[in-house]
Amino acid sequence: MADQIRVLVVDDIPETRDHLTKLLGFESDIDVVGAAASGREALEMAVRLSPDVVLMDINMPDMDGITATEQLSSLAPTAAVVMMSVQGEADYLRRSMLAGAREFLVKPFSSDELTASIRQVSARERDKQSRLAVAPAAASRAAASANGEGREPGLVVAVFSPKGGVGRTTVAVNLAVAAATELGKRVVIMDGSFQFGDVGVLLNLNPRSKSIADLIPELDVGELDSIDTFLIDHTAGIRVLLAPPTPETAEMITAAGVKKVLETLRMDHDLVVVDCTAFFNDTTLAILDSADIILTMLSLEITSIKNMRLFLEVAEQLGYESGKVRLVLNRADSALGIRVADVEHSIGRKVDETVVSDGRSVVYALNRGVPFFLSNREAQVSQDILRLARSVVGERSTSTEEERRSTQKKSLFAWR
Repeated sequence: MADQIRVLVVDDIPETRDHLTKLLGFESDIDVVGAAASGREALEMAVRLSPDVVLMDINMPDMDGITATEQLSSLAPTAAVVMMSVQGEADYLRRSMLAGAREFLVKPFSSDELTASIRQVSARERDKQSRLAVAPAAASRAAASANGEGREPGLVVAVFSPKGGVGRTTVAVNLAVAAATELGKRVVIMDGSFQFGDVGVLLNLNPRSKSIADLIPELDVGELDSIDTFLIDHTAGIRVLLAPPTPETAEMITAAGVKKVLETLRMDHDLVVVDCTAFFNDTTLAILDSADIILTMLSLEITSIKNMRLFLEVAEQLGYESGKVRLVLNRADSALGIRVADVEHSIGRKVDETVVSDGRSVVYALNRGVPFFLSNREAQVSQDILRLARSVVGERSTSTEEERRSTQKKSLFAWR
């Protein structure tokens, strides 16, 4: 069949090769075109057989799977590699992804895990090839934009909080939806909580389908030709770049890579919303540095107020210009014995935006995986989010990209 996925099995153990071949033989959409006993044999067979997917064992005597995968990128560039290993350590995963592998399976794995991985990487590769087919036109548009002939780069808004549990992800997701559905903006939301991201949960998306982890090989060489392939189009009218499916993969995402992703996303979107994690690290600082606006979330809790005061001191030391950091008080009408005026007095500045408390609408929407801005558009909490979206979209930084980059930033260790 023309639409079958052509698979090459590579493993130095004969029993494993036979088992995998027989296992995949039951799948009507998968065709095992060959089985290689070594890395060198795999390279020769891949050139001759042109497989769509290569199941590659990582440990082989003559040439290991990582070396073979690196060479496959030039000898058989359309073949997507699924690495197999009995070792599940993060270092093996990292080295495999940097070599160009698209999936990593730890032995023993189930038949469902195997076939799902093969189908996913095959679908991704086909999407990538389809996109590359129209790359000349895209390159022309990008060049026009770089020369000032195209659209203005979009706004990057980081939603951050120095304390968890204040509704950061909920606000980020609904802000993105409001800007897309009510303001007609082309919006993408990136889950910047790379270890334990929840954007996919709130949007009822599967993080294993597509995520920023798929871009790691390209980020390593500084190119992002296939980023559109891994953006998920959500029914709410936004695009989504999910966090990695497993926490250990987050270690492979660098600050330089994050900046590259954001600069690429802003070229094709009016608004880039980033849901940041609630603690400082290199990638979080890279997001905050790249952002035009930082929406900093706090609540009417003494610990939240204390952490906000500390963050504002850090923001000043980092040299963030006036107006870049904006304070958003969530659950502002909660009767907890602390007033808004108390918050402002404690942190030494005014709260810029407030969002009311509506646990019923918010929790119900969260458990359904549907943003409350869609499920309960008329609620006051939705109106507050829309007001926030209008405020954000209506205020663009007057500084140019060159001015922003020239601003001297202190390192993470300067304020420790």
